[in-house]
Amino acid sequence: MQLLHIDSSITGAQSVSRQLTAGVVARLKQTSPGLSVTYRDLAAEPVPQQSPSILFAKGGVAVDAEVVDEVAATETVLDEFLAADIVVVGAPMYNFGIPSQLKAWIDCLAVAGKTFSYSATGVQGLAGGKRVIIASSRGGFYSAPSPMASLDHQESFLAGFFGFIGVTDISFVRAEGVNISPQQRETALAAALAEATTLKAA
Repeated sequence: MQLLHIDSSITGAQSVSRQLTAGVVARLKQTSPGLSVTYRDLAAEPVPQQSPSILFAKGGVAVDAEVVDEVAATETVLDEFLAADIVVVGAPMYNFGIPSQLKAWIDCLAVAGKTFSYSATGVQGLAGGKRVIIASSRGGFYSAPSPMASLDHQESFLAGFFGFIGVTDISFVRAEGVNISPQQRETALAAALAEATTLKAA
């Protein structure tokens, strides 16, 4: 089995989502020793942002070598995702949404004919059969019935996007309120890591 491990937090060793993805991946490797892992750190090595030049290049317009390299990078990102059976995504909430680095990665996945298609009956997701585990960290509380739930454009976006491309096996390992107090951060992280220990690769 192939596992794709994605981190996107900009806070390095202090990152809660990075600790969660590490715990999730360690657990899955423990339950499936033959698991092959590909790792991508979107903060350390950002993928190219979508641009007119990239769109033109994909449409067959001649571009310079730098843009050719950017197109190749976006295609590598897509190939990694398509090859994976399990995708573990570290997704901290930044300003009610996801990091721009993670959004750029997702933009590489949204490719008609590869991960979704249009038909007379509507959109069809083509990336089904994968399992996506989101390691979610949030400074406050945004899960229902919190009064802040309407501002969750992080988990709701991720669930919506992966559902759009056909992924039905989506789960969240969540640590909330990590900026409320040191004690709440410790409690939330411990609970989420404990949840990660119950996961199995298959």
